[in-house]
Amino acid sequence: MTEAQIKLKRTESVLLELIPEALSSLNDKRLHELNVLEVKCSRGRSDAKVYLDPAEFSEEEKRTYLKQLAKARPIIEDHCLKDQGWFRSPKLAFEFDEQLKKSQNIEDLFKKIAKDSSHES
Repeated sequence: MTEAQIKLKRTESVLLELIPEALSSLNDKRLHELNVLEVKCSRGRSDAKVYLDPAEFSEEEKRTYLKQLAKARPIIEDHCLKDQGWFRSPKLAFEFDEQLKKSQNIEDLFKKIAKDSSHES
């Protein structure tokens, strides 16, 4: 692993800790219940995608959360900046991680196929 990759992983790790901390300090109590699953930074660490747990939120709730996060983004970035003493914080982009749901659906399909094929034998 190169030094640049190590720095990238360290930044992602720090942001994974700081973002939930920043969310819990916001006035909007609804944002306190969001779980950050992963943070992926661009190679230059100028941008970062923040993946959130979709839990059981409806599409409407997700849209509302993303709008609230867009408004709160500068505050969250400022929190990270001050905590770490960075020159600048990565620009954060929030999205709900649907991969878990997709993999669950695939697993369910495999179980159904296995069940169906055992009934045919």
